[in-house]
Amino acid sequence: MIGWLLLCAFDDTVRVSSMIDLQRSLRSAKPGATILIAPGTYEGGVYAENLRGTKDRKIIIRGADPANPPVFTSWQLSRVSDLEIGHLRLKGSKSNGLNIDDGGGKGSGTYNIRMHNVHVSDLPRGNHDGIKLSGVESFVVEDCLIERWGGSGIDMVGCHLGRIEKVVLRGGGDNGIQAKGGSSDITIRRCGFFGAGQRGVNLGGSTGLEFFRPLGATYEAKNLTVEGCVFDGGVAAVAFVGVDGATVRFNTIHRPERWAFRILQETTAPGFVPCRNGRFEDNLIIFSSDRWASGGVNVGGNTAPETFRFARNHWFCSDRPSASRPQLPVAEADGVYGADPQFDLPSGKSRSKAGAGAFKH
Repeated sequence: MIGWLLLCAFDDTVRVSSMIDLQRSLRSAKPGATILIAPGTYEGGVYAENLRGTKDRKIIIRGADPANPPVFTSWQLSRVSDLEIGHLRLKGSKSNGLNIDDGGGKGSGTYNIRMHNVHVSDLPRGNHDGIKLSGVESFVVEDCLIERWGGSGIDMVGCHLGRIEKVVLRGGGDNGIQAKGGSSDITIRRCGFFGAGQRGVNLGGSTGLEFFRPLGATYEAKNLTVEGCVFDGGVAAVAFVGVDGATVRFNTIHRPERWAFRILQETTAPGFVPCRNGRFEDNLIIFSSDRWASGGVNVGGNTAPETFRFARNHWFCSDRPSASRPQLPVAEADGVYGADPQFDLPSGKSRSKAGAGAFKH
């Protein structure tokens, strides 16, 4: 029967070419299963829950032909673990593109997830995210492309122990990548933000208290790192928002519309710490004087800017080099001001010792 499952007796591989077969294989997937999805356009979205691999025998779901990935509107996976998903095209969802969650914090959770080579695009305006992660532990997002989204390109609520690497976000909505709701220990590395909305990276945010993971956390986020990334355009490259400890280093910030970064506090419930303990180091910032507000830095109320540290950043005002020095809330150590870094956007290279081109990992 055309479109029916072709079973491989040796490696638990299932090949599917219809939505019916895909949903059936998802319902029956066991540890060690590989589901290969044939190229084509599949009508509607996909929902699956309780997919449980093991540490040594993950469940793998991916397009059969990496050069011609299958096209869907959206995917939602709830209460899953030890899972890999990749080589998918998600286009035109009315809500989120790829949604992975822990079922609202109930049950045994969602953990050990790898997402790669997922292309999400064309979401409506408003709170519609390219990739939405809620309550996900130990995860990787890499080699993905997100274009023309509404809310956040990648939105994390109560997520922990994650790495986001080599993701390109282009032509977005409100934020590029956001980590909030008690999120912690997440690294954003070697990503590209091109016109990624109001805030390229939102380190923290504003979350209803009932959605925090863990419940009772007194910070929107903590222990976050942004390194080796390129930001081109957008209102502000980085916003520290109710975060308790975040490091932003070796990034290139090119042509921000108003600020290099912001320090804000949006959650002011009793017991919440003020936005504090940020580090902004070894970054290259290239801007023009007509698109530079408040000395390039916006500091809001209820924050602790005196706890921030600034070191070895390279600041260059392209049309007025003499106006390159920013207005930082505390003194910077060993900053460079006004020297032309000769930055090349297509390659990301410059002659500066700061910025993404100088990042070594």
